[in-house]
Amino acid sequence: MRTKFLIAGAALASTVLGSAVAYAHHAFAAEFDANRPVNLRGPVTRIEWINPHAWIHIENKKPDGTVEAWMVEGGTPNTLLRRGITKDSLKIGTEIVVRGYQSKDALCKPKCRANGRDVTFPDGRKLFMGSSGTGAPKDGSDESEK
Repeated sequence: MRTKFLIAGAALASTVLGSAVAYAHHAFAAEFDANRPVNLRGPVTRIEWINPHAWIHIENKKPDGTVEAWMVEGGTPNTLLRRGITKDSLKIGTEIVVRGYQSKDALCKPKCRANGRDVTFPDGRKLFMGSSGTGAPKDGSDESEK
């Protein structure tokens, strides 16, 4: 009898925790706009290696010389590591170029937000950083699209 209660309790806990994770993860189209592409260039100011998505913060240098703070969403930390984006390759102060899509709200308060498709490093390496299979535009960046 006690075993049945333990199994039922474990199943309930698994369902509740699984639902929280599923709720936290969102589809691309829920937050980002495929019709608002952005190209951002600037130094990395902060990195959040958190699940379900890592965030890279950069100071985008606009053509007029002004600087705008951006948060760029990538895949999970594990996915980025498998693609070659590591804590060592993406240090604070590293000048990067990010191609992606702006958030639907476009408010930029406290920071502008975007979903990053790919990041280009100072040495010219270009790596895919976006989420695949979440409704993001199919543009050939993701190896799973080929």
